[in-house]
Amino acid sequence: MRLRREDLYDRLEPLLGQVEKPSRYLDHEWGAIEEQDGPFHVALMYPDVYEVGLPNMGLSILYTILNGTEGMSCERGYLPWVDMADLMRANDVPLLSLESSSPIASFDVVGFTLAHEMACTNIVEALDLARIPVRAAERSEDDAIVIAGGPSVWNCEPVAPMFDAVLLGDGEEALVEMCRCVRDGRAARKTRAQILLDLSRIQGVYVPSLYDVVVDETSTRWGYAVPRPGTGAPEVVLKRCLQDFAGTEPIPHRIVPYMDVVQDRLAIEVLRGCCRGCRFCQAGMTYRPVRERPAEQVIEAAKEGLRLTGHDEVSLTSLSTTDHSQCAAILHRLNADVRDQGVRVSIPSQRLDSFGVEMAAEVGGSKKGGLTFAPEAGSQRLRDVINKNVSEKDIDTAAENAFRNGWRRMKLYFMMGLPTETDDDIVAINSVADHVLEIGRSVVGKGPKSGVSVSISVAVFVPKSHTPFQWCGQLGLEEVRRRQQLLLHTCPDHAIKISYHDAEVSLVEAVLSKMGRAGFDLIYAAWRHGCRFDAWTDQFSFERWQDAAAELGLDLDEIASKDIPLESRLPWEHTSPGVSQGFLKREWRRAAQGVTTDDCTMTSCVGCGVCPKLGVDLAIVGDRHGRHE
Repeated sequence: MRLRREDLYDRLEPLLGQVEKPSRYLDHEWGAIEEQDGPFHVALMYPDVYEVGLPNMGLSILYTILNGTEGMSCERGYLPWVDMADLMRANDVPLLSLESSSPIASFDVVGFTLAHEMACTNIVEALDLARIPVRAAERSEDDAIVIAGGPSVWNCEPVAPMFDAVLLGDGEEALVEMCRCVRDGRAARKTRAQILLDLSRIQGVYVPSLYDVVVDETSTRWGYAVPRPGTGAPEVVLKRCLQDFAGTEPIPHRIVPYMDVVQDRLAIEVLRGCCRGCRFCQAGMTYRPVRERPAEQVIEAAKEGLRLTGHDEVSLTSLSTTDHSQCAAILHRLNADVRDQGVRVSIPSQRLDSFGVEMAAEVGGSKKGGLTFAPEAGSQRLRDVINKNVSEKDIDTAAENAFRNGWRRMKLYFMMGLPTETDDDIVAINSVADHVLEIGRSVVGKGPKSGVSVSISVAVFVPKSHTPFQWCGQLGLEEVRRRQQLLLHTCPDHAIKISYHDAEVSLVEAVLSKMGRAGFDLIYAAWRHGCRFDAWTDQFSFERWQDAAAELGLDLDEIASKDIPLESRLPWEHTSPGVSQGFLKREWRRAAQGVTTDDCTMTSCVGCGVCPKLGVDLAIVGDRHGRHE
């Protein structure tokens, strides 16, 4: 039975004094939308705590759009931390929205952000705490329609049993269409099944209940999905792609929190998409094509956003901000406009091959903190395999430009376990770090007073769907550990700080990335064994995941490390970001040969198939050609 819509804050308030960070659960922040009359009500859930979810740009964009749609109201929901969740269960308090403290289960539509695979048990936790049946098949006619979207939808099969519908791609237009479909269907007294059929007719919307899973000699053990006869569901659901990115609201973040959050700054999305073509990168394949926001719009949005929020930092965000054709001009103008206000202009990560003298002078303004680059691999051979298109010269030039322009701390991101990797490639990671350190010392000077430092962070490669490496197995757990020790023991200078990701977390992520719909049984079992907040180091328990796998007769290491034959049908092939399988296979073969592929925004079309298939095109506001030569 669906819960009644009512304000239950008086039942939550007595619990606030018993938990850490009670400000996680307070509403009425500056900039929040208080008028929530509806009559159609949507709750957008971020399956993590408030301070992680509040800065999420996708949720902020959709929150603003839905509240600007006549007859609809949208509220936010976040997952309570373990202390509050346990107290809520003990005191019979369901999961509540932030704005009106209404039960999440009382909303017409509940939408989850799929930010990453390790949030899967948090979704189970949220649904259970909300008192919404975890499996979509068990929901009654009047239960909320539960949907999902976000960057991690591209193999949503392991979480698909929890969702009535999944939105692939950009949500600015599609989510409003989905909500109108539910609203009109309810007004017309349509059944739940009829509403789901209507949703499946919207481009970009995948309705899992309309598909059967087939396991045969052409598939992996996880099978592939086919439409149920008579439903009219598409064989392949193509993503939704917003062509007019410049026509969207450039200031989605308007809420000022009461507490510190993980990204406490004003974020402006300056472009969407990336065509660099890194073969390990799911986002680079699934967010195509590139669409830039004009410089003047970015500058005005940043100034207006600072006025509205009072932040002291503006972050120009995207998958590859320094590729923006007007990036240097934007930085120059913004620094000139906000320099006297004590405001810093930052970019999350820099491309090594586009970090020239001008960029080095402009990034960060007068406040030179740490600078982050991502070579991804230590050797040139392996950088060519993954199509990073970064040379030794690029690394040298970027490091020298940074140190000469006042930067003293450099962080370098790498991956371990990439296809064709050898021990020599691991040792080369340290060689790159040592070389950058020597460049810093030669420019700034040696000794502790120089302040020069280099740190490296090494993640474990996780094969992801809809990338050229989707057929790869992950490096086995014991081999990852051996290579991590090799990395530590071959570091030539104690001044280089080394950190690496937990191999066990990466293993579980790879398992969830590879499995099909049967993976939900593992997720649900893991939750029953106590797994939640698996992305948090102090909460993750590999033993619980192993226990859940053993209960189902599964071997996690075997699932993650298994290669997939190139001709096999895949669990996720019925959902598509528009990139053709032919292109991905071609890129896989080029990787094996160490042959690189150009960026189509700087040369010519590489034949990925996105633009003709989706009826969209690149939207570049300036001239990218030759910028990085």
